[in-house]
Amino acid sequence: MSQLKNTLSFKDFTAIVLKNESFNISEDHFNKVEKSFLFLKQYAEDKVIYGVNTGFGPMAQYKINTADQVQLQYNLIRSHAAGSGETLAPKYAKAILLARLNSLILGKSGIHPSVIKSMQDLIRKDIQPVIFEHGGVGASGDLVQLAHLALMLIGEGEVFYKGKIQSAKTVFAQEKISPIPIKIREGLALLNGTSAMTGIGLLNVFNAKKLLNWSVFCSSVLNELVSAFNDHFSKELNTAKLHSGQQKIAKKMRLHLKDSKRIKNRKAHFLKLNDSQVFEDKVQEYYSLRCVPQILGPVKDTLENVEDILVRELNSANDNPIIDADNENVFHGGNFHGDYIALEMDKLKLVVTKLSMLAERQLNFLANENLNKILPAFVNLAKPGLNFGIQGAQFTAVSTTAENQTLSTSMYIHSIPNNNDNQDIVSMGSNAALLTKKVITNTYEVIAVELLALVQAFYYLEEEKGFSDKTLTEMKKLKAFIPRFTEDKPVSGYIKELKEYLLQKNPY
Repeated sequence: MSQLKNTLSFKDFTAIVLKNESFNISEDHFNKVEKSFLFLKQYAEDKVIYGVNTGFGPMAQYKINTADQVQLQYNLIRSHAAGSGETLAPKYAKAILLARLNSLILGKSGIHPSVIKSMQDLIRKDIQPVIFEHGGVGASGDLVQLAHLALMLIGEGEVFYKGKIQSAKTVFAQEKISPIPIKIREGLALLNGTSAMTGIGLLNVFNAKKLLNWSVFCSSVLNELVSAFNDHFSKELNTAKLHSGQQKIAKKMRLHLKDSKRIKNRKAHFLKLNDSQVFEDKVQEYYSLRCVPQILGPVKDTLENVEDILVRELNSANDNPIIDADNENVFHGGNFHGDYIALEMDKLKLVVTKLSMLAERQLNFLANENLNKILPAFVNLAKPGLNFGIQGAQFTAVSTTAENQTLSTSMYIHSIPNNNDNQDIVSMGSNAALLTKKVITNTYEVIAVELLALVQAFYYLEEEKGFSDKTLTEMKKLKAFIPRFTEDKPVSGYIKELKEYLLQKNPY
């Protein structure tokens, strides 16, 4: 059981969201939340506090009478529940709910403690809000996405429950859940934060980590298939360059290939000089084989940095204003601004796109008999001319990689002033996180096509001994549902099945 404490780790976050691990909120956190609430209640009696006794955004100059302050919070939630487009899958909605809860338990938002208890109960009962992809501009928080979360908490809108979308009112009645009470600023506190982009972003990191491992696996198998030299992933070569990501990728390849009899040791296989003006044997491999540590190293380093930044945001108070009960003050500012997340999501989608480009080039190497010199064209194991191997699947991989390249245009530097120019520069962080999610999904499809080709190549060469134990173990699992293609057949189903396999499994 996880404990929501001062710092929620990436591992605990993903375990709660993806494995339904139970968690507790400490008594200390409940005490902090209550202290913040009681302080704000007293402090706002004779002072102007944004979003408590004022309107919102450019209407903050309007005073809100005491009798209307509760209705103000309901109005904010209902008016901003304006999302459109596709609904986020339940796991992403759960990630957003947990990210918002983890920020609110810091006791910097002045909310009633009952809100914390309600959010905890909803996660435990596996009830998630229906949240739409389109709506957030990533400053003043993920207002629209989080409005749909808040709508659920007040017992309105729709939720995911037991595998289908139902009205929150119906589910709350069935589970005997009471809507949260609005006391002071619960509406604004729920909306005014970066929890949508952060929750989505953390799941992006989780999926990208696994994707990187599959790319290393495919790269290692490809090197093994063509009996590449070992020096390009050697410790000596890669420690000569002082980047930890490169060194970690090279080490992972060495561990994978440590018992391979197919990889050539450069020292033992150095080509001997002779009178020939043209060397028949290839002196070095193509870049898509030889430069894997240098290409995937930056992906590794970027992933680690992105995770660090997102975990910092997850454990931050990203509300406005910040209620400081300890120092008896209220600070107005912009902690809701999502530039940190937007920038990291842009970085992540760039490196994942590069990973998809590497996979596509490796696929091309497999498909082109003039490059690899050992496989039939398009890894066609049937009759040349009459049958086509992976020719059709290659088109899919190329098309999907091209889409990634277009989607990798930066959102961080794409700001459109809105909200009557009150929000005159915004982060587009939720858009950045969602585009990164799409790029990652696309790349799983590209890797699936590459792996489909690798399995066919393995079928072609498997009678040749010497493959590493790691390759043999994983290929046995893949061959259980990917047959040898001795005739042409639709392969979309196999690509889909491979994609799901890649999402569920981890090769290292």
